[in-house]
Amino acid sequence: MRAAHISSLDGPSAISVVDVPEPDADGKVVIDVHVAGVTYPEVLLSRGEYQLKPPLPFIPGSEVAGVVRSAPEDSGLTPGQRVAAFPGFGGFAEVAVAGSGFVFPLPDAVSFEQGAALPMNYLTMHFALRRRGGLREGETVLVHGAAGGLGTAGIQLAKGYGARVLAVVSSEDKGEVARAAGADEIVLADGFRERVKDLTGGRGVDVVADPVGGDRFTDSLRSLGREGRLLVLGFTGGEIPTVKVNRLLLNNVSVVGVGWGAFWMGDPGFVQEQWTDLLPLLEAGRLEPVLGTVHDLADAAAAVTELDERRATGKVLVRVRS
Repeated sequence: MRAAHISSLDGPSAISVVDVPEPDADGKVVIDVHVAGVTYPEVLLSRGEYQLKPPLPFIPGSEVAGVVRSAPEDSGLTPGQRVAAFPGFGGFAEVAVAGSGFVFPLPDAVSFEQGAALPMNYLTMHFALRRRGGLREGETVLVHGAAGGLGTAGIQLAKGYGARVLAVVSSEDKGEVARAAGADEIVLADGFRERVKDLTGGRGVDVVADPVGGDRFTDSLRSLGREGRLLVLGFTGGEIPTVKVNRLLLNNVSVVGVGWGAFWMGDPGFVQEQWTDLLPLLEAGRLEPVLGTVHDLADAAAAVTELDERRATGKVLVRVRS
């Protein structure tokens, strides 16, 4: 089969497409991949900077959508069934395998492109907002990186659960993407704190979802209202910020780590519980991933580079087969 793989830790440009043997089923669900989603961990993996460091060479790609080729009898899945899946690795290939607990039947109205955009971003943001952030109906959420795949997922989920959403973006063009995802207000990153103050009547927001980090962090803390929660999802801005903990006392605010993978590794059944919670929103059409560029498998390096250079708007995808 054809697959994109990483054989050296020289960044996204070193990702190449090769012919490799198909993976063994080994008690897992075998999926003929149609589309794979591209996530920021692929950028880090290409440089050896991710917390997981698989031996070289390896096939990246943590989320896919396609058709079940075979499945264990007790999985509840059948050959020919349309699914999304979270294989963790191996998704940038014509065939991938995943544990049955990480395979999710797709509603008929959800395309393979949309399906491939769901597992990492929507399950991560679901964990962030519902489990770690305790989001309640009527609260106000500030989403950084709001035009990217994770940001647009955060917008739609927060709206789906009855929140008001302020979307922080770096340009007017990206603001249009965030607005299409359902954001109530668009806020440019430069000077966002003052704009948030105006939009909330000085009260501040209840939740900040921050996958960016960097120099925005302190102003994010200052943008929180009483008992607000700042959800730390990552550091696409490059710099890992530090917290002066005395700031947490001023308005009884919290800084909350969001490690979705670390959580489900200790409770694998949790992921299917999440999907069950998401399914009504998905079936009702309230979760419609904002899709960005679609690259052929041969151009997987370009797809990952797009995220690395922070040019992505919406979800970047790799099309494996039509």
